[in-house]
Order: sequence, then C-alpha cells, then structure tokens
Amino acid sequence: MPIAPINTDAGRRRIQSVETGHRLLAALVEAGQPLPLGELAAAAHMSSAKAHPYLVSFINVGLVRQDLVSGHYELGPFAMQMGLVSLQQSTPLRTAYPLVNQTAAEIGHTLATAVLGSHGPTIVHICEASYPVHVNMRAGTVMSMRYTATGHVFAAWLAPKVAQHYLEREFADTAVLRSTHLDFQTPDFKALLSDIRLQGAAQALGNPLPGIDAISVPVFDHSGNIVLALTSIGPSSVFDVSLDGAIAQAITACANQISSALGYSPT
Repeated sequence: MPIAPINTDAGRRRIQSVETGHRLLAALVEAGQPLPLGELAAAAHMSSAKAHPYLVSFINVGLVRQDLVSGHYELGPFAMQMGLVSLQQSTPLRTAYPLVNQTAAEIGHTLATAVLGSHGPTIVHICEASYPVHVNMRAGTVMSMRYTATGHVFAAWLAPKVAQHYLEREFADTAVLRSTHLDFQTPDFKALLSDIRLQGAAQALGNPLPGIDAISVPVFDHSGNIVLALTSIGPSSVFDVSLDGAIAQAITACANQISSALGYSPT
C-alpha cells in the first residue's frame, strides 16, 4: 500500500494514510462487533476498494483480524494488547495495584480488578488464588453487566443512561461472559441494583459458573464516579460470600483506600 504524502499541521509532520486508516479502526471500536467489509467501509466513509488494502495491512500487524467463516472484520490481538496497556497505565490502576496485591495475599482468594471498557466491564488485572480455580477469567475478559457481580456493581453505580447503553448493547455482544437467568428490564433487576447500592457490594452465587461464588465492590474517583470494581471469586465450598464476612470486609477496605487515594470523599 503506497504511503500518502506527508502533510504539515501547525508545523508538525503528518502521514495522511495513517489518519485515513484510523477511521476504520475507530469504526470497529464504535461498532463493538465484527463487521462485513461493506458496512465497515461505509462507517469509515470510504469505498470498499479503498478500505481493503488498509485492512490487509492492519491484519498483518495484528490490529485487525478477519473471521475465516463469515469474512467479517474485528479488532485483532495487538489492538487488545494496546487497549489493556493503556488501561493499566491509567492513574486509578496505578494507585490500585499495590493495595489490590496486598489484599489478595491477605484473603488467599482470587481478586480481579475491572474497568469499564468499550464492550462493558473488563478485567485488567488478576491476582490468582493460592489454590487452583477453574474459571475462564483473565485480563481482557468482558463481564456481563446483567449476570455477574462485577457487572452488577457497574450497573448499580454508573449514570443510568450510561448503564442502559451498555446493558442494551450487551444483548448481541458475543464478547461478553454471561449466563441466561435474569432480564435487565424487569422490576426484579432494578430492585437488585437498588439493594446493591444500599449494601455497597454485589454477590453472585454460582453465576455465571455453577459452584463458583463472587463478591464485588466499587471504587470511586474524586467526583464520585465509579472507576473500578474489585471482585473476589472462589469455590462455594471454601468461599465466604457473605456481606459481613472476612472477604467482603477486606476488599471493601481495599476499595475504600483506593477511593480515598483518588480523592473520593463519601457524603
């Protein structure tokens, strides 16, 4: 693919082809799901013939991948790595990691840290338990806002319209870890979120994985907005998911310390 001429903007050199190709990546991020060539090109305001060479190059460097069956395009492994590194370098996470690592060592159970990503609550850091836990959760895993303790924490404390946006787009998003027992539009779900706000934590009993329990708590920034969720998980036989238990108290204290360091002052 030929390199477009270098332009200048306020004395700074620019490569126009990079900025043009960026429109395709931005369209994939905005869509939040794989797209066929024609739809992707249209979303980036270019023809399919123009878009295709950019996509070939993006595939070669891992920014985009193409499904071998459907032919649809989506963000590739290197794009995910870039996103995770960017998230990990944010100030809340730099503040959180030492305290999270210390708390995980104290409780002896898996403790994960999640942020709100483009698909929804996304795991960015995991401290593994001292015993094996057979759970398909790793950095980059997107947690359902409808069916997991991590997601319920974000759904409870995000601004209502923001929460509604993620809840609705999750319906057809195959990237999200989920189960199938709760409809987010029911009064029961709204009551659940109200209870979570009152008790300051969300619990999951055997959901989305049978035999695995979880408890999750929010972390707030100086403006009172939720920026992280801390979630501890473990087998039901050895994991105390009660709200007044040692695990809940430890991760709540950790979340409060992080929130305080970020300038949060509860009212």
